[in-house]
Amino acid sequence: MSAPRRRLLGPAARYAALVLMLVVMMGPLVWQFLTSVRGRTENVYDGVLPARPTFDNYLRVAESFPLLQYVGNTLVVAVLAVVSNLLCAAMGGYALSRAGWKGREAVFTVLVATLMFPFESVMISMFLTVRELGLVDTLVGVWLPGAVSVLNVMIMRAAFLAVPREIEEAAVLDGAGEWTRFTRVFLPSVKGALAVVCITSFMGAWDDFLWPLLVLTDSDHYTLQLGLKTLAGTTTVNDQRIVAAGAMAALLPMVLLFFALQRYFFKGVGEGAVKL
Repeated sequence: MSAPRRRLLGPAARYAALVLMLVVMMGPLVWQFLTSVRGRTENVYDGVLPARPTFDNYLRVAESFPLLQYVGNTLVVAVLAVVSNLLCAAMGGYALSRAGWKGREAVFTVLVATLMFPFESVMISMFLTVRELGLVDTLVGVWLPGAVSVLNVMIMRAAFLAVPREIEEAAVLDGAGEWTRFTRVFLPSVKGALAVVCITSFMGAWDDFLWPLLVLTDSDHYTLQLGLKTLAGTTTVNDQRIVAAGAMAALLPMVLLFFALQRYFFKGVGEGAVKL
């Protein structure tokens, strides 16, 4: 095979692999959307494209269960998770990135070791703790285990370590204290990492199903994922079109958040902020 042909086949193979990955990843999402806009009389499995697309199923979702109430509950948990993770992960990551205090490496090792334990292995002990605090069947009880993620602390630590030391030395020479350096020098330098923490924290809280299922008992406190489960299980709404419409409605806030922060998100990925 000639050299020009090899040079052409290499990029072609890479692009073909990327297109295949895109189809595999986006295929179920596209199918879900197409199912959500099918009419009541259409067979869900009758062809790929709906004959008469309609958005009536989205209105039926709102009529079938208290969608706005569940969205509001989920937003409360997600916003609390984002705020607490941004604050705690930033401060914890900054502390772990600074030299000069004993035990830093030991704390870092313990935190990394906790990543090996799946959530299911500590779920019962977390539930007992939340119960002892009297937070069962409350949105605070749903939020508390995700108030700060060890992975987010590691992300912020790596981002702070990537800040050039010369910048900190210049701030010290200008008389900036520790808190001033943290808020005015380091935080503006790691906006990408903060965007990564914001998106991952919001997605984790928004998509969580197992922990709210364990903690919540009153349907008035249900999050959106629990509400969608009840929607799929009710006999009066046993319609795949409505379930698909509800799933697409639940996906919309995450898509909007990602597009709002994508510039900072890719900056954080590019600067190595997601490396341990």
